[in-house]
Amino acid sequence: MRILTLNLNGIRSATAKGLVPWLAAIGADVICLQEVRAFPEQVPTEWQELGYHAEWYPAEKPGYSGVALLSKNKPKRVTRGMNSGFDNEGRVLQADFGDLCVVSTYIPSGTSSPERLAIKLKFMDEFLLHCRRLRKSKRELIFCGDFNIAHQPIDLKNWRSNQKNSGFLPEERAWLTTFLDAGYHDTFRQLVGPDAAHYSWWSNRGRARENNVGWRLDYHFTTPALNKVAHSPAIYGDQMFSDHAPVVIDYDV
Repeated sequence: MRILTLNLNGIRSATAKGLVPWLAAIGADVICLQEVRAFPEQVPTEWQELGYHAEWYPAEKPGYSGVALLSKNKPKRVTRGMNSGFDNEGRVLQADFGDLCVVSTYIPSGTSSPERLAIKLKFMDEFLLHCRRLRKSKRELIFCGDFNIAHQPIDLKNWRSNQKNSGFLPEERAWLTTFLDAGYHDTFRQLVGPDAAHYSWWSNRGRARENNVGWRLDYHFTTPALNKVAHSPAIYGDQMFSDHAPVVIDYDV
């Protein structure tokens, strides 16, 4: 099973940049999308030609946030949100395929203001409780998406100068460690090794992408059994569909 995750930075913008033909060629079984920024009726018609079953979870605010999950097989059950005050922002979408659950996840950014950082931290606390509850279900889980946190110094180019910036704050990194301690694995990192520098997001400023001055913000977090059968990790950065790049991992399930 091939699973792909990508923050679109707007589905209409990514479509105009040629994303749909690329997705058709990559052949993922499940596609997790974040920052869709559109209601289902606004999604370009090209997406229907892919032939996937599509579940959309937009934010109530137009042109903001929103997640989606596309799959070759129709899920047996779909859950939108996590029964919290953040559900109006469209950030957590779970699809159950029998004992396998795939969750498209978009954690807020905290870079714009102290107020947004406080909102991000509150979301993270509620999300962690949600993930702990799901872990008790004994099902196999994959959380794919933009977590807006670089975990270790290897996960961003300029880590020294970003230690006081949201995305690499000590409390954010500690939270991600706590999340992993709840029974999940950073599968991409485990497959590529602790010293391999791979990035999935680049700022639009200062030729960051051209110079590969990036951050790894997009993850596959898995339960132990899935982590053991994962292979062939890849971040596809050759084509620019968004300020993020697609992250793909194959699982022998």
